[in-house]
Amino acid sequence: MIRIAFLTASCMIEGTPGARSDAWEHTLEFAAIRPACEAAGIELVEAIWDDPGFDPAAFDAIVVGTCWDYMQQPETFLAALDRFAAVQPVLNPIETIRWNTDKGYLAELETGGIPTIPTLWADRADAAAVARAFAAFPESDRLVIKPRVGGGAWRQARVSRGEALPPADEMPPGACLIQPFLGAAEREGETTLLFFDRVFSHALVKRPKPGDYRTQSMYGATEAAVEPDGEALQTAAAALDAVEGELLYARVDLMRRDDGRYAVMELELIEPYYYPEQGPELGRLFAAGLKRLAG
Repeated sequence: MIRIAFLTASCMIEGTPGARSDAWEHTLEFAAIRPACEAAGIELVEAIWDDPGFDPAAFDAIVVGTCWDYMQQPETFLAALDRFAAVQPVLNPIETIRWNTDKGYLAELETGGIPTIPTLWADRADAAAVARAFAAFPESDRLVIKPRVGGGAWRQARVSRGEALPPADEMPPGACLIQPFLGAAEREGETTLLFFDRVFSHALVKRPKPGDYRTQSMYGATEAAVEPDGEALQTAAAALDAVEGELLYARVDLMRRDDGRYAVMELELIEPYYYPEQGPELGRLFAAGLKRLAG
């Protein structure tokens, strides 16, 4: 039996001091993949990525899992993965993770013909950048501001034309991207597709609670399994095709633009939540991909 480390963060362990309110998602996800891995001859072991006692040499490979504090210390996180990769294979590959950490990858996808959300890039989320964004997107009265390195709606904000900006500690701490707020967020939500070893697993729609726009459960969003239409599958497949190399896991988040076309909001290749409640084949597909790539 091969031994694989599934990296997580201390804040994702339920019942421990400082645990996030959505730490239950890690519990649910790990419970969905561990038995399938065991059946495939893989011992999948939870490991805290920044635990000084973590020894990559004790494992045959390392999976970057629910490391949901990486955005608060990205350089430390990437340096740790570099150290691990020097000892054992890291999945997804460190080169892919480094590329995907900065949301500048969205500009590369757009250049490659993959539809994305119109975006203004700024060095900081200040009044001048927001004014430029409203000028660039004159038909939009609301904007969403996101950190270039971030996840889970961390330090993300929605602003309306003519209103004061949120406090600085609620805005991105540095470089950011600013996008028009899409009406589809309120009308139909966000469509998410999951792939393991580039094989489609399942899809779902994430809907924010009334009055909100964030699609994470910790903000009251709900999820429901769906059968994706052809356009959603084609858009997601095109995004994956733009990435070279092996991919143990990939999540593509889509939303309809005002022109009615699906666009890529995020291509998650670092630590995406797998939404096990909507994916009955998740464990089997994850284990099969892991065994092929690390066995």
